[in-house]
Amino acid sequence: MSAITNDWLEAIGDEFRKPYYSKLYRFIKEEYSNYVVYPNTDDIFNAFHLTPLNEVKVVIIGQDPYHNVGQAHGLCFSVKPEVEIPPSLLNIYKELNEDLGLRIPNNGYLVSWAKQGVLLLNTVLTVRAHQANSHQGHGWEEFTDAVIHAVNAIDRPIVFLLWGRPAGLKRPMLTNPKHLILEAPHPSPLSAYRGFFGCKHFSKTNEFLKANGLTPIDWQIEDV
Repeated sequence: MSAITNDWLEAIGDEFRKPYYSKLYRFIKEEYSNYVVYPNTDDIFNAFHLTPLNEVKVVIIGQDPYHNVGQAHGLCFSVKPEVEIPPSLLNIYKELNEDLGLRIPNNGYLVSWAKQGVLLLNTVLTVRAHQANSHQGHGWEEFTDAVIHAVNAIDRPIVFLLWGRPAGLKRPMLTNPKHLILEAPHPSPLSAYRGFFGCKHFSKTNEFLKANGLTPIDWQIEDV
């Protein structure tokens, strides 16, 4: 795993020295040695590499990485440029089109969001190929909860987008009154019609950022 070297290290560096993380590290090392696991080891911490803590404006919480070939690269909901857009991300694009009039792009590569301060955080950071949720319950949740606590503690306004029940379970951790918390059903085709479509989270996020003197997010993903 490529080490975290930016300002996240000060906020969550103690996690790497805790017993649960030693156990998690051994588990991950064994999984990568014996199975096909996604994402590539160098991509596991991409969300932190691309979005330093002092630049976080928005947090989107996903569950675990995509588990099919070539999809996952360390950012929740994002896939590499050459990979077909997954159904949940396509529904996110449809809501962006409805909410902000944005064009639906030809790819699902969300790095431009990450570089603008959108922390694209899965609660579990690795997965065995073709086995969704296969790395749940091995310690990643404790690590990413520490990440959420670190962001919650920041003394400036941040938007948390909680889509679906697993993300919604993080709501009690978000105690800072400066932050905006927006909840909706998951954008999955199974649930998007129950209130994700029409939630207007993207325009609400940008209105909140502007009201607090912050640059809004340019949500338009460019074609490749």
